[in-house]
Amino acid sequence: MTPVRREGYKFCQDICIPCYDTDARANLRPSAFMDFAQEIAYWAASELGFGYDTLHVHHTAWVLTRMHIHFEDPLKWRDNVTLYTWHKGASGLFYLRDFDLRDASGRSRVKATSSWVVIDEQTRRMVRPEDLQSLLDPDMKVDDAIPEPAQKIVLPKRDSRSESGMTVVESGMAENNSGMTGEHTVSYSDLDINGHTNNSRYVVWAMDCLPKEVTDSPVKDLYINFIKETLPSDNVQLTALRDGSTWFVEGKVGEKTCFLVKTCF
Repeated sequence: MTPVRREGYKFCQDICIPCYDTDARANLRPSAFMDFAQEIAYWAASELGFGYDTLHVHHTAWVLTRMHIHFEDPLKWRDNVTLYTWHKGASGLFYLRDFDLRDASGRSRVKATSSWVVIDEQTRRMVRPEDLQSLLDPDMKVDDAIPEPAQKIVLPKRDSRSESGMTVVESGMAENNSGMTGEHTVSYSDLDINGHTNNSRYVVWAMDCLPKEVTDSPVKDLYINFIKETLPSDNVQLTALRDGSTWFVEGKVGEKTCFLVKTCF
């Protein structure tokens, strides 16, 4: 990756898609896009004065809560692209940030919108620091990669599955009445600098739940809700649900839902 640079209210970075961020068809993995987005968001926020280092002094931190990624067309290994990001100010408790990944011709190939909160690192509760709010211009005029904020994912009720065509599956596409698709223990490779599971790892787990014949098709839209952080040694129970070409994956620790992923192929 090249250094992040500023173009007006947007920050951008040139990237050549590496082989380790692609799948068996040499397409960019959804989780890899999330890795790119996290890194440029960190640098952009730092340049604007409310990045990781600034918030950490006050024992606060950014936490991603929701994201919607729209894939216009698959990107391939060795494609040269430019990733743009910009913040869109506050909306209720959320701070909004958009992303636009463009190819060498300038055509948009991946668009995303994300919703963030600031939490107290000790209490894990949401906060709204006054010094952060003062840095956000309420009259700022920006465009939208995706106009609507990332949606709250709602799983269909279990007793409506037969009517809606919902199918519970386990790895390998075999049906399983219990709905369990597997279990993942949070380990070294899952953790980020805050000591909990990195955002992109949830997408890795979700995609790994799905049958190969499904993931052989390109993803069109991916939505994710982060509800409760997972920590080292947590056993995360994963359940996949299919509704036509849309797949839902729920991750739970005990009885508590930690994340939801909705993927449209």
